[in-house]
Amino acid sequence: MKLIFKNIEKDYGGTVALVPENPEDMWHAYNLICECDRVSGSTIRKVQTESSTGSTNSTRVRTTLTIAVENIDFDTQACTLRLKGRNIIENQYVKMGAYHTLDIEQNRQFVLEKIKWDSIALDRIDMACDVNQNADVAAVVMQDGIANICLITSNMTIVRAKIDQVIPKKRKGMVTQHEKGLHRFYESVVQAILRHVNFDVVKCVIIASPGFVKDQFMEYMTQQAIKSDNKLLMENKSKFMLVHSSSGFKHSLKEILAESTVVSRISDTKAAGEVKALENFYAMLQTNPSRAFYGKKHCQVAAASQAIETLLVSDKLFRCQDISTRKEYVDLVENVREAGGDVKIFSSMHISGEQLDSLSGVAAVLRFPMSDLDESDGSEDLDDE
Repeated sequence: MKLIFKNIEKDYGGTVALVPENPEDMWHAYNLICECDRVSGSTIRKVQTESSTGSTNSTRVRTTLTIAVENIDFDTQACTLRLKGRNIIENQYVKMGAYHTLDIEQNRQFVLEKIKWDSIALDRIDMACDVNQNADVAAVVMQDGIANICLITSNMTIVRAKIDQVIPKKRKGMVTQHEKGLHRFYESVVQAILRHVNFDVVKCVIIASPGFVKDQFMEYMTQQAIKSDNKLLMENKSKFMLVHSSSGFKHSLKEILAESTVVSRISDTKAAGEVKALENFYAMLQTNPSRAFYGKKHCQVAAASQAIETLLVSDKLFRCQDISTRKEYVDLVENVREAGGDVKIFSSMHISGEQLDSLSGVAAVLRFPMSDLDESDGSEDLDDE
């Protein structure tokens, strides 16, 4: 994300101008923009003009509009962000108060104005504009006939391609059809990797499967790369690593990213940090449950006692429409940080984030046991969420 300017006043009101440069930046924009914010951007509007003879003519003109956001729609597959709201600044083509849908696009500037910028939003701008925060892991999770090609960025897990092909079964004395079907499947996976994985950015490509599927595929891909003199695959062969998984479906990514060999290889990525933090929470929940809690009320009480060592919170909670509820979570994060605790903000687009969302979206590992927290009923947290 490119920061054009940032003008935040002492009361934390103000504007920022940003240019999303890739799909990851679109996700950041989605998390930054809330209902009631004001957004300015370039857009195309259909305008009807009437001539002196009474005939009408319709033309499309490009203009700059400022709308008060009422609805936000983010398409994760196409990485497009649509904002619907009323025009709040006089424009020669659009009446005041008229509804318009503003499309936020890559490589096009938009200006975001908030009545009050909180620490979570400001931290996200700093993170989005950090050149080191790039997507650098790809994964191919596969089994016979099924493969998912995923890109694991610092904030999203995106399934770029899903391959589902029928492979004929082996029959006594007739294995030719099985082998042909298997090779067709492997070739489809190779083409999907070449189409969706940017080896200039990706540091590691994980090939995961049950059994020996991953080994057979790697052998096939290597042979085909030599046969066709595919320099891209041959030069990046060292980036591929083979890992066991229980299945060829997306949900297997959780166990794959928790593997010690994978963690050491991608230890500098945010995704690995999230998975490790969640594993630590579950381990604490089993071995010392009076030091591991989830739910808003429990975490708030623990934060008031400066007891939280690590706070795990989903970014989904900061997109809630109710401003007072969002403020509660922002205050919780700030209180934990002021007390010297570590805060991990999970992306709801990651497997680990989806799992945290199932635990109300907020959890904590404590510095010391608080057995009295067990006495309070945490069920109301789940109802709130």
